[in-house]
Amino acid sequence: MGSTPSQDLDPDLVAVQTRGTAGWLPAVAALGALAAGTAGLSSCLASPASAQPSDHSAEAMSAPSYASTSASPLSLDDLARLQEVMLFGPDDVAALRKSREVLRPHVEEILDTWYGFVGSKPQLLQYFADSNSGAPDARYLAEVRTRFAGWIDDTARAEYDEEWLAYQHEIGLRHHTTNKNDTDGVDSIDIVHFRYLVALHVPVTATLRPFLERGDHSPEEVDAMHRAWEKSVLLQAILWSAPYVNDGEF
Repeated sequence: MGSTPSQDLDPDLVAVQTRGTAGWLPAVAALGALAAGTAGLSSCLASPASAQPSDHSAEAMSAPSYASTSASPLSLDDLARLQEVMLFGPDDVAALRKSREVLRPHVEEILDTWYGFVGSKPQLLQYFADSNSGAPDARYLAEVRTRFAGWIDDTARAEYDEEWLAYQHEIGLRHHTTNKNDTDGVDSIDIVHFRYLVALHVPVTATLRPFLERGDHSPEEVDAMHRAWEKSVLLQAILWSAPYVNDGEF
């Protein structure tokens, strides 16, 4: 479990294309296969076999997953102005909420895809590695995976209130030297470098589209849901970046 994946994926499989199920599914299949089959990582990156099955039913996910003790440096008015600049409006909120029922049955598969991507990139996997052994910390990966599942539902819920805004700042702190490792009590690298916090917007949203296509919605509705996810993930990455920026400059 201490090794990082050395196999190279076929570039034709992982090339990110902008439209069409035929273009997206090979990338998703390749990333999912990597998560399930890479020697030394599958037990860490796939759904933990020893854990209780995750419950993504409507009842279990009827409330937001977040709680925070960290006040955001932004007000709700600041958030509204930022959304305005991003052309994020009521149609995007509606599209995100429409995506919620589409994505909920596929949360574990989505997480396998994303974790497969992380597992294929040593520069990302390092953030989950034990400082002493250098091996991926399975418990750390599992704890983050649980929160990641909640994040999918929270994003699709699209409720932009004070509590949600404060939690975005909390997420930023947990990636920054301020609080990284504290939540799960682990001994790992003490920061997720800012460049990757922003760069992950691309694989997260790119690989989501095939899952959005699984619902009973028109191509135009799928386009709208996907655009809304792209905007929302970028919005959140911006909010997470606050701890990385000098006081008064964010």
